[in-house]
Amino acid sequence: MDISVRTSPAESARGGAAERLSAMAHDDMRRVDALILERMGSPVPLIPKLARYLVEAGGKRIRPLITLAAARMLDYDGDAHLKLAAAVEFIHTATLLHDDVVDESDLRRGRRSANVVWGNAPSVLVGDFLFARAFMLMVDAGSLDALHVLSRAASIIAEGEVRQLAAKGDPDIGVEAYMTIIGAKTAALFAAAAEVPAIVAGRGREEAEALETYGRELGLAFQLVDDMLDYGGLSDKLGKSVGDDFREGKVTLPVALAVRNADADERAFWERVIRTREQRDGDFDHALALIRRHGALEATLEKAREHARAAQHALSIFPGNTWRESLSDLAGFVVDRAY
Repeated sequence: MDISVRTSPAESARGGAAERLSAMAHDDMRRVDALILERMGSPVPLIPKLARYLVEAGGKRIRPLITLAAARMLDYDGDAHLKLAAAVEFIHTATLLHDDVVDESDLRRGRRSANVVWGNAPSVLVGDFLFARAFMLMVDAGSLDALHVLSRAASIIAEGEVRQLAAKGDPDIGVEAYMTIIGAKTAALFAAAAEVPAIVAGRGREEAEALETYGRELGLAFQLVDDMLDYGGLSDKLGKSVGDDFREGKVTLPVALAVRNADADERAFWERVIRTREQRDGDFDHALALIRRHGALEATLEKAREHARAAQHALSIFPGNTWRESLSDLAGFVVDRAY
């Protein structure tokens, strides 16, 4: 089964840094794919069936790619990075299963979400299974420090998801609180995925912290662009999957910025559609108009650019090689998705 990185034609046309990085890491990624398939195995048929359903849906596999590329940038020649990359992907997949249940999502990567196909209880339990498999892989990697970093990230992710759940329906959460949420629920795993290669490669604290910073800043940029894409990004032609955050009453950065600059009538609108969830036909279009009126999409993109530049700067302590260049290009690719 091919579970390699997939990029859209539009992404490839823009340079496809994720696709190039995937090609460079092809051999390592094949071994990680084999590990993923092996560790998804279970005598309980529903477990591998449901897990494969989500894994086969694709995605760019950016998080494990970061682990593999960082290890190669550091000239690591062992195999612990493969187990850690697979663990990172399992953690991410488990959180997706749980998120779809919490958010009552119908779609994931363009097709019906697992909780719609099999129900909430199997999705939660298979997510738990994948978390357990991730921890087994961490132990197999043979590094207590790497285990500490990834297990701490898993805890922070859960805290971030709870923070987001508590903030759901509150149009006044503000920019700072929202950045705290995405720093936990998204950036923490990016940061851990980038840091653990330095640990298993035996590098010092300075290099580990630089990679942690790279991953965290990249993760923030990634989530901010995702926030934009849920409102169509900067394209005039909206995609088919836009508006999920709006319909779920989630306040992401574009909304937080629009609310911060809202007049009385606009604030009443946001209170109705976000806090009370009394949404009517045309409300999403009106929300998008308000977001654009206040330049919230452009401001979100500029904040994403700032974090992407910070990610690139964090790599400057490492000697130049093709792996470092590809990791730096990946930060640019993350921002380019907004167009």
